[in-house]
Amino acid sequence: MKKVPRDVGTSSESGLVKIADLMTALVMTVTRGQSVGHVRELMARHGVHSLPVVNAENEPIGIVTSTDLVETVADETLLGQIMTREVLTVPLYADVHIAARIMRNHHVHHLVVTHEKEVVGVLSSFDLLRLVENKRFVPKNMPTRSAKGGGERRRREDGAAEEQP
Repeated sequence: MKKVPRDVGTSSESGLVKIADLMTALVMTVTRGQSVGHVRELMARHGVHSLPVVNAENEPIGIVTSTDLVETVADETLLGQIMTREVLTVPLYADVHIAARIMRNHHVHHLVVTHEKEVVGVLSSFDLLRLVENKRFVPKNMPTRSAKGGGERRRREDGAAEEQP
């Protein structure tokens, strides 16, 4: 696997999170000649839900997900027969909002992360959820009447509305 420069993909000074900050970098890849049974075993053993399918140059040519394996496909079937050929990729140095938009628009949960056309990671929808995991919604306090006795106009309006038949 090709080494990725350290400065590529790190958070920028603007505070935007990059793909490299969230992706899974230790990614297993498979080839189109491997069997479905082998891939099922890999996914189960390592607890992953997708594997990029690569060519000899480590370039993505497809992806196989646990959803692809749900159907009754024989273990001897080659990945090249069932893999999704339209693999969606995102550059390592891109902002995460790009990845989120691609996932939402294409209704997918995994993107293959590339650097100079080679697979360097996988980004899942669960990785994106880490951005909001610790940011709890806290409602702002509702306005209250001032202890100084303000809000006189509002009290007059409320009283006038009650008097009208």
